[in-house]
Amino acid sequence: MTRIRVIGGGLAGSEAAYQLARRGLPVTLLEARPEAQTPAHTTDKLAELVCSNSLGSGAVGTGKGLLAAEMEACDSLIIQAAKAAAVPAGTALAVNRSRFSEQVERALSALPDLIIERGVATEVPDAPAIIATGPLTSDALARELARFAGVDHLYFYDATSPIVDGDSIDRSIAFIADRRGKGDGDYFNCPLDQEEYERFYQALSEAALVTPHQFEDEKVFEGCMPIEQLARRGKDTLRFGPMRPVGLIDPRSGKRPYAVVQLRREDVAGEAWNLVGFQTRMQFGAQREVLRLIPGLQDARIVRFGVIHRNTYVDGPRALDGTLSLKSRSGVRLAGQLTGVEGYMESAAMGLLAALYTAADHAGLTLPPPPSTTMLGALLAYVTGSEHQPIEPMNSNFGLLPPMGHIRNKVERKKQMHHRGIKDLGEWINEFLRGLFF
Repeated sequence: MTRIRVIGGGLAGSEAAYQLARRGLPVTLLEARPEAQTPAHTTDKLAELVCSNSLGSGAVGTGKGLLAAEMEACDSLIIQAAKAAAVPAGTALAVNRSRFSEQVERALSALPDLIIERGVATEVPDAPAIIATGPLTSDALARELARFAGVDHLYFYDATSPIVDGDSIDRSIAFIADRRGKGDGDYFNCPLDQEEYERFYQALSEAALVTPHQFEDEKVFEGCMPIEQLARRGKDTLRFGPMRPVGLIDPRSGKRPYAVVQLRREDVAGEAWNLVGFQTRMQFGAQREVLRLIPGLQDARIVRFGVIHRNTYVDGPRALDGTLSLKSRSGVRLAGQLTGVEGYMESAAMGLLAALYTAADHAGLTLPPPPSTTMLGALLAYVTGSEHQPIEPMNSNFGLLPPMGHIRNKVERKKQMHHRGIKDLGEWINEFLRGLFF
């Protein structure tokens, strides 16, 4: 049986390798680290989370919640590992990064037909193969992908948030609470009054930024917009965005703060906390100065600075067929953010789908796409058949699904769309996936 090559050991590549190997197909998973490191990774572990430690909301009635439920129904490795490594974060599925990677590596290492190799891929391989090298694809492989895709590859810039030592948060100022009391008190909240907010905003506006030459023609994904760039849209933009105080009461005053900075834990013990929505490209010294203007963080020790890096993806509707295969090299599929999705869960979902289509090829079967009422089907349709030219990176959201116009209540409508998606996916699994084992 032909050995399948999966290039890239991130979330998408790990998911793809797992889905293939658990079905009895021989797989070689190639990961470049530690032979070649990237500007964003800090370890050589598989499925390292380089941005947030949250995979998004797992709640019913959210796009990511529906996608997570669908992936769990497909026996997703990433969802299994995330639940095993979960840390308290309200309705969000947040994880301990190290434990999450360990869970993924343990599951992959236990599969007898899977070989994990370390090395750098510089060429598009022959079929069957899945390329899941992620947003930091090497220049050499990116050029090869652009050549095979027949179009110039696209890119945007992504940023990460700083992480601070939990012991350095001033708990006489920062208070534990979730918005509107939803959750078990999983977030630290640093309240700012108007004067403190204006002082912070002024410093943020004047902060020194990382501006290497390659960032001059930058494209930044809306969902990971650096906070200083978001602030340029207006003085109150942050107060209606990542610093919105809605649903929070400062116990010192008994009132809602003028603005608030939330921190989400990186681990169960609360030894490290990341600043929610504070992706940044400020220089490291500027990050220290600006963050210490936030009440409660005046003595904060930064254990990981925020950074900005390039993400790479192709123009899917022009480069890929409906099974995520390159049109110019049938049987070589792309997965993860290379396809034009954005987000941890979405990237893993594309790895799952690429693996299922590859398994179907081996079985000599034609696998129809997941129903359009599912988030898996909607994301696949977007990255392979969207009318937008070129496509913009997309998160899971209910706007991708067929409407349910007869339900006026928005919350109830989304819940019904969730249940519809799970039901339709279950029927698709029962009809088409049960036989994809070897």
